[in-house]
Amino acid sequence: MKLYDCRVAPNPRRARMFLAEKGIALDTVEVDILGGENLQAAFLAINPRGLLPVLELDDGTRIDEVMSICRYFEELQPAPRLLGRDARERAIVTSRQRKMEFDGMIAASEVFRNGHADFARRSLPGAGSDVLPAIPALIERGRQTLARFFHWLEVYLGEADYLAGDAFSMVDITAVCAIDFAGWCDIHVPPGNARTLDWYTRVSARPSAQA
Repeated sequence: MKLYDCRVAPNPRRARMFLAEKGIALDTVEVDILGGENLQAAFLAINPRGLLPVLELDDGTRIDEVMSICRYFEELQPAPRLLGRDARERAIVTSRQRKMEFDGMIAASEVFRNGHADFARRSLPGAGSDVLPAIPALIERGRQTLARFFHWLEVYLGEADYLAGDAFSMVDITAVCAIDFAGWCDIHVPPGNARTLDWYTRVSARPSAQA
């Protein structure tokens, strides 16, 4: 079993953090997204969508999409539960995880990809080798969505120590990766968001955050 990875990219980092929290170590194959290696024929033969990470099982099965990979390992090794410990919590994790992806990860991607020269002709992930020119006007929409993302982090952390309740979960992993991704574009947690800043310090200190 092995993981096709990219050390600098936020989505592979989410998978690495999840695996680190569970104490699972995998062989990895580094793929250079910034240099476009994920769009070359060799990698497109592995994943025609050009996305990372990709989990390759011993029988040759390949699984892309972070949450599919995490779900696979949650089933194989339940403890610690990162996708919810009971029906109620699993529903909350699923709901808030989607919010972290749309308002955090995707919004940061809009700002980054539509403003970075290396992505001028590949502004959307998952398009394989198709040419998708950047749309600079989407940068402002991404910034507005990130403002909403930071608002909801503060709201959720007013209810509990973590974003889906009293236990660390995949929601926290996605949110911290989104914050660090937004930081590439000089967008940071607003200084008045005290609860989020405290949470961010705690989560960033976890060993998995360095994975």
